[in-house]
Amino acid sequence: MKNRPQSAVTPYLEQVHTWGRISMAIGLLVMLMVPASISLRYGAWPQMGPLLKGLLGVAPIFWTVGIIEAFTFAPMLGSGGSYLSFITGNLTSLKVPCALNAMEAAGVKASTPEGEVISTIAVAASSMTTTLVLTVGVLLLGQIRPVLERPELAPVFANILPALFGAMGAVYISKNPRLAVAPLVFMVALFIAVPSLSSSVGILVPVGALITLAVARVLYKQGKL
Repeated sequence: MKNRPQSAVTPYLEQVHTWGRISMAIGLLVMLMVPASISLRYGAWPQMGPLLKGLLGVAPIFWTVGIIEAFTFAPMLGSGGSYLSFITGNLTSLKVPCALNAMEAAGVKASTPEGEVISTIAVAASSMTTTLVLTVGVLLLGQIRPVLERPELAPVFANILPALFGAMGAVYISKNPRLAVAPLVFMVALFIAVPSLSSSVGILVPVGALITLAVARVLYKQGKL
């Protein structure tokens, strides 16, 4: 067998995949232990009929969105960032923006060795910060709850995601407006026609990505990109 040249990042990626799989398995086990422990402690096991009935309404959507997100976000986050993000959750509104902004600030691109490292560090820092904030929030819930429930703050919480992605969009759209026009027009028209789809972000983000890829391919063939 001929010796194939090995990339400088291969040992790093091998370790990332090894520890990533171990971490995913541990995370899955811990999540399953919570309901199992409650059932063991109180002797209250769910009946198979109602359990399957509930899963039929949730599992198809959950697995579909999970598969779509894996194919959409993995190229952006890299291996290490993807494992950390899918274990800790909150990809769309936190992990992906943090990773993209970090790579932008560092002047590196996704799917490169440098981007892989920066993305992993950004997601890890984001996860630790989120955990710290949640811990403080839980400990001080009694003190801060009256402030958070003030009606004056309701519009703030309702517009966190638009503000976050609006700021990010201004940066990335300004770099190549041609690529942004088609998905932007499509999504605006879709949400105006069907406002209820605003709750289906997990599915529509990959749709926007596919539209952008299709437009990019057309523009590239025409020599406009």
